[in-house]
Amino acid sequence: MVKIVLNNEKFRYDIYQIVNLYYGFQDIKFVDDDGDFYINIDENSMEIKGITLEKTYELKNNIKDNVKEGVFRYFCDLTNKNLPWGTLVGIRPSKIALTLLQENKSEKEIVQYFKDKYLAIEEKAKLCIDVAKYEDKFINNKKDKVSIYIGMPFCPTRCLYCSFTSNPIASNKKLVDPYLDALIKEIIALGAYVKEKNLEVECVYFGGGTPTAVNDKQFERLMVEIYNNLIKDKIIGEFTVECGRPDSITKEKLTTMKKYEVSRISINPQTMNDSTLKAIGRNHSSTLVKEVFKEARDMGFDNINMDLIVGLPGERTLQVEKSCDEILKLEPDSLTIHGMSVKRASRLYEQICLKKEFSIPEQEELNHMYNLTKELANKLYMKPYYMYRQKNMVGNMENVGYSKVEKEGIYNIQMIEEHQTIIALGADAVSKVVFLDENRIERFANVKDVREYISRIDEMIYKKQQLLNTLY
Repeated sequence: MVKIVLNNEKFRYDIYQIVNLYYGFQDIKFVDDDGDFYINIDENSMEIKGITLEKTYELKNNIKDNVKEGVFRYFCDLTNKNLPWGTLVGIRPSKIALTLLQENKSEKEIVQYFKDKYLAIEEKAKLCIDVAKYEDKFINNKKDKVSIYIGMPFCPTRCLYCSFTSNPIASNKKLVDPYLDALIKEIIALGAYVKEKNLEVECVYFGGGTPTAVNDKQFERLMVEIYNNLIKDKIIGEFTVECGRPDSITKEKLTTMKKYEVSRISINPQTMNDSTLKAIGRNHSSTLVKEVFKEARDMGFDNINMDLIVGLPGERTLQVEKSCDEILKLEPDSLTIHGMSVKRASRLYEQICLKKEFSIPEQEELNHMYNLTKELANKLYMKPYYMYRQKNMVGNMENVGYSKVEKEGIYNIQMIEEHQTIIALGADAVSKVVFLDENRIERFANVKDVREYISRIDEMIYKKQQLLNTLY
């Protein structure tokens, strides 16, 4: 635990955010005395005292920014960790670059802004600029254009790092058909709503969990309803199924996806090292990843995404190099690089933070591991097209989507930039209704628990339609 004595509660949240960058895997507590660090702030200066370091910082202009900068510099000196994003903690940094571009700021000015305001390094500022330029041509500006998300809350197994609503399917088989009944009811109702309001559906994204965790018959039953109510006779820019786990993908399911006009799929290894796959609870091998990928290619899927995670338990540079080498041979059409985010609701948090079973690589090595994935994207002729950040990411890095020309995931852009209404269906799915004229977003979350979702499906449908009625 990290204990902080602070003399001014006004800055508590800001200081917590910065200290959390350096001690994200420990509890941070503000106390009245007997602290590890003593932070005293007045109108002109800030003094920080710790066991091994004592510094004073002059405060001027925007005091909050000054306080964050001072705390950041103090812990940077103390820990010898140079975090590339500086003090920036927001999850959508490309939005900052996009706003500045729209204000006709030059790239040089934007890089300097990131340096001055957030202490972010030039490379990260340029990444934001590249993503913002890519996204700009896709960002929605029409009230009546929407995307639809469909969630499957089941997985073959629960991964070590997972904190999402995903239930191991073997122990929840009795819930699958009742869940599909409820989800289909929601699909039919919202499909009718879209038709009644004459809304244009740009993207349908079927995610999870693992959409292909159910058996072949159940999968086709659901795909028929998605197709008939949301795809058929409509101009859809993109229909994605995030298959995810290779051990859940069968030839029959691939055939079903072809039949119902799926345009983009994900086959996500996360790593191509078998020992890591076993350690994180994924019951498949890297060989199976290759076999399923080849089968999908042979069946004509020409837009396949693959995910990799940097910072998985036990992985270092050598393991990331191997994963990159294997993915390069497969030549996917897009690539999503995730930084390991250690969520408190995951088993991984317990094993890292409480039991100390896994260690995190040093920052310099993490930077090199991320650079290896960037080199992989370059070798595959891919450009960064969307990005976002999460709390408690190892190395304080980012998640980046790379793609070849015209192979980007449009839904990903709309979801991150929040300029388009997303109608979300399924347990724990969060709808976002975007009021473009007011620059305002209203959210409605379906209940997380699968049993609750099944029993309260009519309520979920009604409340979602009521929210949508405030816009349409």
